[in-house]
Amino acid sequence: MTAPLNVDGPAAPPRSNGELVFAEPWESRAFGMAVALHEAGAFAWPRFQAALISRIRAWEDGRSADEAWDYYRLWLAALEDVLTEQDVVRADEVTTRARTLDGRPAGHDHGDHGGDHHDHHNHHDHDDHDRPH
Repeated sequence: MTAPLNVDGPAAPPRSNGELVFAEPWESRAFGMAVALHEAGAFAWPRFQAALISRIRAWEDGRSADEAWDYYRLWLAALEDVLTEQDVVRADEVTTRARTLDGRPAGHDHGDHGGDHHDHHNHHDHDDHDRPH
C-alpha cells in the first residue's frame, strides 16, 4: 500500500521539476513519517488528505498579512490531527514531545546517541585516519 500523492490540488506537496522539495531536514522526515504511518495502516490516506486540506483552508482563512506560507507545518499539523483522531497518539504526548524537541539547540536535529552528551563533532569519527588500511 503506497500513499497516493496528488500532483495537483491544494494538498499537493511542493515540487520542482516533478521532484519533491524540502527546505529543511525536518520537512522530509515529517513527509516520510506520514507516508510510513499510512503504509503501516495507522490511517487511510484520504483522511490525511482531508485533514491537510482543512488545515490549508483554515490557514488561508485566518492568516495575517505577514504570516508566511509553510506547507510542511500544515502537513505536520494535519498528521497530528489524524493521529490523535485515530487514537494512535494522545494530544498531550504530541505536545510534550514537541516541547522537548523545541528545547534542543538549533541545528541539532537528531538524537543524543544513548545519553552521551559530548559535542557532535567529538562524538562521531568521520575520518578514516584511525582505521587500518
